[in-house]
Amino acid sequence: MKIIEKYADLLINYCVEAQPGERIFVASTFLAEPLLREVYRAGLRSGASLEFDLDFRGKSNIFFAEAAGEQLAYLPTLKKKAFDEFDGYLFIRAPYNLRESQNWDSDKTKIRQQATAPLMEQYFKRTATRDLKRNLCQYPTQAAAQEAGMSLEDYEHFVFNACRLYDVDPKASWLEVRRSQQEAVDLLNSCNSVRYVGDRTDIEFSTKGRIWMNSDGQTNMPSGEVYTSPVEDSVNGHIYFPYAFHGGTELTDIFLEVKGGLIEKWDATTNKDYLDKIFDIDGARRFGEAAIGTNYQINRFTKNILFDEKIGGTIHMAVGQSYLQTGGKNKSSVHWDMIKPMQQSGAIYADGRLIYENGQFL
Repeated sequence: MKIIEKYADLLINYCVEAQPGERIFVASTFLAEPLLREVYRAGLRSGASLEFDLDFRGKSNIFFAEAAGEQLAYLPTLKKKAFDEFDGYLFIRAPYNLRESQNWDSDKTKIRQQATAPLMEQYFKRTATRDLKRNLCQYPTQAAAQEAGMSLEDYEHFVFNACRLYDVDPKASWLEVRRSQQEAVDLLNSCNSVRYVGDRTDIEFSTKGRIWMNSDGQTNMPSGEVYTSPVEDSVNGHIYFPYAFHGGTELTDIFLEVKGGLIEKWDATTNKDYLDKIFDIDGARRFGEAAIGTNYQINRFTKNILFDEKIGGTIHMAVGQSYLQTGGKNKSSVHWDMIKPMQQSGAIYADGRLIYENGQFL
């Protein structure tokens, strides 16, 4: 079986677990055609029906340059119907250009975020219970490879290796990831407080009444993390992120001070003004997620959060929207993951007990 065929089989039969009679909504770009063909083939063989929404080069750029008034508030008919009624949603990232959003009109993007908030709320509601089985994955393109600082050939190998597609049976490999991560999840779910300690970092939060989740490749491919949503007003301390990337903007040396769950002070060596704009958005000054990356087959930053947040030996915290499936209550149009390496002098304490040191669970 060719590598693309194995990828499609994994996405259809493991990630969204397509069943006879189900409807699967697939979103991507025309650049992903080789994978889309095999996804369609595998989906039909599963007995499901698939519908596709494919972006062409510059589509979003044209929209924010030309749309006005009611056009900015318009909700895509098929996407709304899919989020309301379909059984599965497969989003295959295959970007043409990862930087075009930098020049979008900020007033228009804000209007668009507000207008689509109900659509996203429905998405989070249904994916929280897997009433809508969703998966986010990556098809290697030249733009993504350049952003990662790799040749396209090297980037293809990086993506396929992170997804365990070189294994004889990728599905069996991800089931083993599920089993091994469950040990960490069970431990964390038995505790009520967690503390991250590391370089310029000492931050603590309550997880009482919250659920740690085992991210085993079904909602993201690749995956390899355990995550929760902190009790919103319980986060206290400070945390340092050496690097962050969001909306086409790179930031370095981000430092956040938190009291009673609210980010009260923030700084960055580069693009602090971007932080200022983000923290002006409702709900963005509270944390919606705390997590630990466990995929040791991903060992470098690529400016792609799908991979970077899974790096083995890192933790991340996301400002903004919480995950309903974890018990989180914070609402925001933003969910921005910031990643911190823990391989050197990093430690995690659960209920005061050291459970993780230098990038590894003890």
